[in-house]
Amino acid sequence: MRLVLDTNIWLDWLVFNDPAVEPLKTSRREGLVQIPINAACLGELARVFVYPKFELDAAKRNRLFTEVRNSTYRVDKALLSPIPRCADPDDQKFLELARDAQADWLITKDKALLHLARKRWGAAEFRIGTPDQWIAECQSFTPQ
Repeated sequence: MRLVLDTNIWLDWLVFNDPAVEPLKTSRREGLVQIPINAACLGELARVFVYPKFELDAAKRNRLFTEVRNSTYRVDKALLSPIPRCADPDDQKFLELARDAQADWLITKDKALLHLARKRWGAAEFRIGTPDQWIAECQSFTPQ
């Protein structure tokens, strides 16, 4: 199962150690899921990691990027299949990555992306949902 994580989910994973993403982390460690990433999403993480509110020094940022690299695989080939436009243009990159990686899920807490999920758009073959929604629907993929 391939899961795309938006920036806020990565922050929950890497910076905040949010228990809500622990099943994602465990599923990745156990090889039950694969997490694709591309240059655009890595670039956003790089921009966010230097926000003063996170107080991440260069050494900590390097450790976080090492964890991202060790938890993901790169997808840099764009597919041509159509996807809907997100109301927030900054979130379009996650839809594109999910399409290009042929992901099963885009995991997010972003309101604009979740709004697309509620519209039940049929052009894509991936689901959009929160970590809790993924866990609820994919119990067999998550550790008990």
